[in-house]
Amino acid sequence: MKIDIKAEFRKVSDLDQIDRRIIEILSERARISLKQLAGAVGLASPTVAERVKRLEERSYILGYTAVLDQRRLGYPLQALVRINPVPGSLHEVERMIQDIPEFVECDRVTGEDCFVGRLYIRTIEELDSILDRFHENARTNTAIVKGQPVKRRLPPLTSDSCC
Repeated sequence: MKIDIKAEFRKVSDLDQIDRRIIEILSERARISLKQLAGAVGLASPTVAERVKRLEERSYILGYTAVLDQRRLGYPLQALVRINPVPGSLHEVERMIQDIPEFVECDRVTGEDCFVGRLYIRTIEELDSILDRFHENARTNTAIVKGQPVKRRLPPLTSDSCC
């Protein structure tokens, strides 16, 4: 499936400055009240409520979430795992990843590996136990995360940031 980059860019450029600001604020503070959000963008609450509803309906906003501290939840370690299934095992490996709850996210990627996953783990032994499950179906390459200098954030929302 070919993606029309210019068409996708036009969708982003359909957002005005207020919509962009609403998205930025909600991405940082999903629980902000409509009254506070309205004050931050300089509009009345009903107008902001309608804009948020429209952004949701147009799938700019897909949901709201809480950001959790995995350490406080008992997972002091994070690992990034590159996974390269052996021929014929792609779908089986994908199911395996989906069934292991320690995988908190996983992307299917191009290149030598097919998947890059992020795991929250308690110990290196727990990591070894998880990786051993892939022994017959895939090769893995693992890195322990030491820090995260860039937390998940929005890409640029300005119309002059593309092409």
